[in-house]
Amino acid sequence: MKPIWIVDDDQSIRFVLEKALLREGLPTRSFTNPREVLKALEGLDDAQGPQALVSDIRMPGGSGLDLLTTIKERLPGLPVIIMTAFSDLDSAVSAFQNGAFEYLPKPFDLPKAVELIRRAVEESQREEVAEVKMAASPEMLGQAPAMQDVFRAIGRLSQSNVTVMITGESGSGKELVARALHKHSPRASGPFVAINTAAIPKDLLESELFGHERGAFTGAQTSRRGRFEQADGGTLFLDEIGDMPFDLQTRLLRVLSDGHFYRVGGHNAVKTNVRVIAATHQDLEQRVKQGVFREDLFHRLNVIRLRLPALRERREDVPMLTRHFLLQSAQQLGVEPKRISEAALDLLGTFQFPGNVRQLENICHWLTVMAPAQVIESKDLPPEVIGVVEMGGVLPISMPLSLATAPTVNLQAEDRVHVETAVTASFHVPADKKTAISHDWESELATEALSLLATDRHDVWDVLTQRFESCLIQAALSTTRGRRIEAALKLGIGRNTITRKIQELGIEG
Repeated sequence: MKPIWIVDDDQSIRFVLEKALLREGLPTRSFTNPREVLKALEGLDDAQGPQALVSDIRMPGGSGLDLLTTIKERLPGLPVIIMTAFSDLDSAVSAFQNGAFEYLPKPFDLPKAVELIRRAVEESQREEVAEVKMAASPEMLGQAPAMQDVFRAIGRLSQSNVTVMITGESGSGKELVARALHKHSPRASGPFVAINTAAIPKDLLESELFGHERGAFTGAQTSRRGRFEQADGGTLFLDEIGDMPFDLQTRLLRVLSDGHFYRVGGHNAVKTNVRVIAATHQDLEQRVKQGVFREDLFHRLNVIRLRLPALRERREDVPMLTRHFLLQSAQQLGVEPKRISEAALDLLGTFQFPGNVRQLENICHWLTVMAPAQVIESKDLPPEVIGVVEMGGVLPISMPLSLATAPTVNLQAEDRVHVETAVTASFHVPADKKTAISHDWESELATEALSLLATDRHDVWDVLTQRFESCLIQAALSTTRGRRIEAALKLGIGRNTITRKIQELGIEG
């Protein structure tokens, strides 16, 4: 691990931080003034530089604020923590405009200082992993005409700062498009910051977006920059924007209008220069009509709309994507890449992929681990692709797995009872048919939909979606014996999402 650089002319400060960080397994390197730091940086590349930098403001031989400015020019992704006496707090606040990660007031509480530095290190490591992923793998793959249209659109938008709205089903690769737009834009040297507005609780989302001042609420022991400040000079990707709470939509609209906002508990306006790219799988026009999404915000975001096709609309890309993901999985696991037969590819190409590219990637991970031979045959594909799930010798029992976003593995006898009970209960299967649920559940869904659509109801989408989500979550909870985090992992959703859905749907357990 790269060291944390400490810059302070006070030997006692350097000594205390060195010992505390070493006890936490964090290596350090200390300097007495900014000149020494700049000299040490000469000739070093990113791999040899610091993981984070902690610097005092006032030192003989240079200012910590000047050092911050120089560091950000050379290493824009390096987190810099500014140490300051209380009399220097105005200087520390101005440091945020130059990209400081946080400030650490003197005298400081040592455990809190270590916690802050560790947080800076974690953020630095996340950025490094993201950069490696972006550099090591193709941004996007696709030969289908629909994907070529997307590539052309990215090319046309690459030199623009215009706001873009990306629409498409879950798992279709909306964040990849956002990253491509950023990478090929004039802002490519700036940060790319992504946030899923649906995965963060409502009471925390405002602070996540706009940051907060010290003492703004219980637990806010230090000031914190929000995602808008972190993305200054770069791109902010707002995923699942359709789920943003209505009151926060007003604040977002104001930022998009003039680039100014206030931190939670703050009284001074903060200026930010950010390109916003939003994404959603929802019909925002319909949500505007329902009164849950602001029409003025919709028009502000919907300057350029880019629709990403579902995988079933670009089936000719399935073979290429499959081989790519098999190679990627093998590299991650350190094993020999598996090959796939033409027959297996043909069968895979007939699958509907409701989870889109993300589901295909999960299937390839599963095959890399579970397929018994180096060449994957049709019989080796996961049950939801083949269409039969073998449970306890009873054939066929078909759970609605073709809508899941990850492959399944045959269950032990004890767990099969729980899963079968949960699934049959959710779909109200008659007692005499519990051992043979219809394979053609899509037809039954269509019949139910037609029945509801024939009435005067205007909530058919919500009714059927809630029943479907409830069934999926109950089935997942049954397989994990009520463990929510594990159930969320199996479903391919976040733990905050499953908690929110359980509350919304009134699911017990």
